Amino acid sequence: MEVIYEDNHIIIVNKAVGEIVQGDKTGDEPLSEIVKKWLKEKYSKLGNVFCGVVHRIDRPVSGVVVFAKTSKALSRLNDMIRKGELHKTYYALVEGCPKIKENILEDMLVSNSKLNKTFIAREGQEGAKKSILHYKVVAKGERYSLLEIKLITGRKHQIRCQLAALGHPIKGDLKYGARRSNPDGGISLHASRVEFLHPVSKKMILSEAPMPIDMRKILTATGNFSEI
Repeated sequence: MEVIYEDNHIIIVNKAVGEIVQGDKTGDEPLSEIVKKWLKEKYSKLGNVFCGVVHRIDRPVSGVVVFAKTSKALSRLNDMIRKGELHKTYYALVEGCPKIKENILEDMLVSNSKLNKTFIAREGQEGAKKSILHYKVVAKGERYSLLEIKLITGRKHQIRCQLAALGHPIKGDLKYGARRSNPDGGISLHASRVEFLHPVSKKMILSEAPMPIDMRKILTATGNFSEI
């Protein structure tokens, strides 16, 4: 487990592709439990260890995940999430290249829990939620482009759905229209950075996770990518 930042109230880790943040019906060990075990061993704790899930990223996605080590921190971070005060930046390799190099996408999205998939909603559709993100093309290749994405809202599968609706699905994301899968079963979407005021000390926290090797290889292997 790669720890990016830790203090008395929070711990921030770099999630690998394939890991789940919180337990689900698969029964696989979630990252939250791995963090608990790590904290228990590091500090030789005899009793239970607190590890609160602040936010989640999808199983096939890599990158920064924040956990709370105290109930006070969890409560305050949850409130910050609701107010949009925890800012996340992602990088995505997408098929093709958007015609507009920098733009704000605003869609109404609705999730189908049975299909575990999110869709662009029809007008007036029940359960639809306004979903907003900002993207910027930062590098362009022959087949793929690298986008920097800042989430304004945090809906389920939001980035995946909105980019697919734009006509540029994320590399490896078969569920949302990618042409082929990635060798590791993940998708080329990485939660690169998180920024927020510490829930207790009020100092600014900025934590970053390096882009996965497979994404870096695609950007550097052919030399055909150019910065915009």
